[in-house]
Amino acid sequence: MASPHLFLCILLVVFGSYLSTISAAGDGKQNFVVVPTSSFQTQDVCSTSTSTVTPRPNRAGAAVPLVHRHGPCAKSPSTDKPSSFAEALHRSRVRADYIMSRALRGRGTTTTMEGKVSIPAHLGTSVDSQEYVVTLGLGTPAVEQVLLMDTGSDLSWVQCAPCNSTDCYPQKDPLFDPRKSSTYAPIPCGSNVCKSLQSNHLNNGCSMNGNGTQSQCGYRVEYGGGLKTRGVYSNEALTLAPGEVVKDFHFGCAYKQRGADDKSDGLLGLGGAPQSLPVQTSALYGGSFSYCLPPVSSGTGFLALGAPSNTSDFSFTPMTDFMDDGTSYLVKLTGISVGGKQLRIPRKVFEGGLIVDCGNIISHLPSTPYAKLRSAFRAAMAAYPLIPSDDDDTCYNFTGYSDVTVPKVALTFTGGVTVDLDVPNGVLLDGCLAFTESGSDGYVGFLGNVQMRTLEMLYDARGGGLGFRAGAC
Repeated sequence: MASPHLFLCILLVVFGSYLSTISAAGDGKQNFVVVPTSSFQTQDVCSTSTSTVTPRPNRAGAAVPLVHRHGPCAKSPSTDKPSSFAEALHRSRVRADYIMSRALRGRGTTTTMEGKVSIPAHLGTSVDSQEYVVTLGLGTPAVEQVLLMDTGSDLSWVQCAPCNSTDCYPQKDPLFDPRKSSTYAPIPCGSNVCKSLQSNHLNNGCSMNGNGTQSQCGYRVEYGGGLKTRGVYSNEALTLAPGEVVKDFHFGCAYKQRGADDKSDGLLGLGGAPQSLPVQTSALYGGSFSYCLPPVSSGTGFLALGAPSNTSDFSFTPMTDFMDDGTSYLVKLTGISVGGKQLRIPRKVFEGGLIVDCGNIISHLPSTPYAKLRSAFRAAMAAYPLIPSDDDDTCYNFTGYSDVTVPKVALTFTGGVTVDLDVPNGVLLDGCLAFTESGSDGYVGFLGNVQMRTLEMLYDARGGGLGFRAGAC
């Protein structure tokens, strides 16, 4: 006859198994999100629920609103149409190729890691995929300038007057006129600031005075999308927010442009080289900065300089330069989960790392991780019809559905940092899985701006880490 102790043990095992089953079922439900299809759509008016979004109040620094250039919150929405998924994918791939080309050029090679002949090396990045803008004040008195935000560029610039229609592209806002600013000064040739452009291949020589002596420092940047800008490297007051003025901001006063671009008044460089805004203001804000991209283009996020005094609600992963190019930021991905299930992917395939690039729309993953993610996502979304695609994309036809059940997707980085992407707007773009293949296993990938939505991305220069804070905008 069995002892009472044996019956008790059996009862405990059965009860524990039951609890595990209940827990697993509950977790399964939590790993999928039912979202209305209307949440995929941009509204015609600026969202009042997010228009006053600001970063955490315990920040020692400055913060400015950030908006999508096509959205209703933009001061002057771009006239070009928003990208379709196919266009966004193409632009993302072009930008990725140019960033790789620039880095490899710095190493004296003209081929990619895949061994293919690269497209011609350029000094900037492709600006066609840039989507987010901030409005800052330049000069004294301050004149508002709408600038594309780019972590893949360093030198900031605006179009300057006088500039005729053949030398500058048309923009909605008046050109910045340095003659009307009491704080403007061209940077002289021979200065250390001017010499610093040479190391980053941004120097365009010096202009000449009437007496034949060299005077002003010239700059020149060529971007992958065909846009070229050159002019005078200058010094000016930059107003970030009321009472927050950078007195000696170095930027390009552009008098010669090539390539159509009516997306903004200029560009704000947030890379890691000396010409970028975070590095120039490191004495004021410590070299750290963060931003939060809104979930949809009718919302508002923020760009902030300086780190919060309390970062306990951030999760940090180590961050380094990409191939020592001094501009791009690199992190290491170690795993991916879909619907709460960790995908079986060897860690070695992630060795190339991910370039964190707010100017790239779609995330790029090496072959095996991308194939595993796509397969798992398609299995979880099997209830919805796929749209046929020549590029083997994962796009769905949600016509007739009022709600869609989407699996959660999480990315795990070095240090065990797991980041849940926003559902649906951090996973899907126009009904398509916002990931693509970057190359063979071990090849470098890109963390695109779709996956960053609603996350505060904190670039901690002193700590050498990238921080993630969920639900920040």
